[in-house]
Amino acid sequence: MGVRKKIARLMFSLSRSKPVLLAGKRIELQMPSDPIYLRLLRANIASMCELAGFCRRDSSKIVLAVDEACSNIIRHTYKNQPGKPIYITCEIQSHDMVITLVDLGEPSDLKSIRSRRLDEIRPGGLGVYIIRSVMDQVTYENLADIGNRLVMAKHLPKERAS
Repeated sequence: MGVRKKIARLMFSLSRSKPVLLAGKRIELQMPSDPIYLRLLRANIASMCELAGFCRRDSSKIVLAVDEACSNIIRHTYKNQPGKPIYITCEIQSHDMVITLVDLGEPSDLKSIRSRRLDEIRPGGLGVYIIRSVMDQVTYENLADIGNRLVMAKHLPKERAS
């Protein structure tokens, strides 16, 4: 059997594995604060969603939430300055997929992190609303003088959770 077929079979079997076999699997990424890298981030998060057993619809929502969170870091924390680090960790745990974002920007005013009113018709301002509506748990933290941390958790699909 050729190497490509073996890899294809392995990838197929991984995509069909229960998350209990994948619990503890994680990826750690570091990307610069440049929107061009969001494409790579989305691809990695989508792959982890697939491994965790999320359907395409839920995967798309999770990817959108992470994309919005990183876009907010780029826009608000780093004020569109390229080259600033964003650290991303995505881990499949026994009941949740947990995504953690850390930046080294100015600590955010946690009271100001909120969505705009939905009846306001204007572009932008819905990232926080999307994040909170998609994810099951969302926690914003200041890291003293270091920066900020956002932890987002999504429960694994019931039919796949252990």
